[in-house]
Amino acid sequence: MRHTPSLAIMLSVLLLTAGCATQKRSDTLTTTLNAYASTMRWGDFQSAAQFIDPKIRAAHPLSKLDLARYKQVRVSEYDSGAGPVPVDENDVQQTVHISLINIHTQVERTVVDHQSWHYDAKNQHWWLTSGLPDITRD
Repeated sequence: MRHTPSLAIMLSVLLLTAGCATQKRSDTLTTTLNAYASTMRWGDFQSAAQFIDPKIRAAHPLSKLDLARYKQVRVSEYDSGAGPVPVDENDVQQTVHISLINIHTQVERTVVDHQSWHYDAKNQHWWLTSGLPDITRD
């Protein structure tokens, strides 16, 4: 009987700790997504690439052709719609509509970017795992 109160206290502390960790993860996600959106709104694709998981970035670096394509457009709108949707504890997906203006023709078009984000618990950091948007597709 004497162990029941201490067990209840330990469970309460464990649940509170888990809740704090979940809140921190959620806050970090919000901060990361806002920073990425801001970077994209400014059309800074090279800086946006820094949000990509380093392992993926190393395996698939941006080519000179990719960078040249990104330099030919200006971002006129970045709409994250309903925001991120949890897939599991460490993964979320988000669908974003990005309006781009070709700097040579002044024609605007919109691309749909299906983003996948993964939480690195060890470094407490969210990484983009889906890469930068493919602006060659409509």
